[in-house]
Amino acid sequence: MSRILIYALLIVVLTSCGRKPESVARQHHYRLTGRVIALNAKDHTANIDAAAIPHFMEAMTMEYPIKSKADFDKLHIGDQITATVNASDDGLYDLSDVQRLSKGTAR
Repeated sequence: MSRILIYALLIVVLTSCGRKPESVARQHHYRLTGRVIALNAKDHTANIDAAAIPHFMEAMTMEYPIKSKADFDKLHIGDQITATVNASDDGLYDLSDVQRLSKGTAR
């Protein structure tokens, strides 16, 4: 092998060893209160008319993924709920720890 090729391979190996592993996005958790507007059983999402969450977002209606089947299955349109918004630095978010404060209508 030529010296140039050996040096090139050495540079590639050394620079790849010095790389830091991909960082895991940090998770932030916020308390949400709101009313269930719509449910999508196929995607396990709920449209929630939520109150403002201090230091996170203004009051708004938006769609939230709900990872837990048990949390999703307890929801009905019109339910008043509290839940935890799990938001990561990479822009992903979902709801967990869903609690019904008052009942809405049947699905």
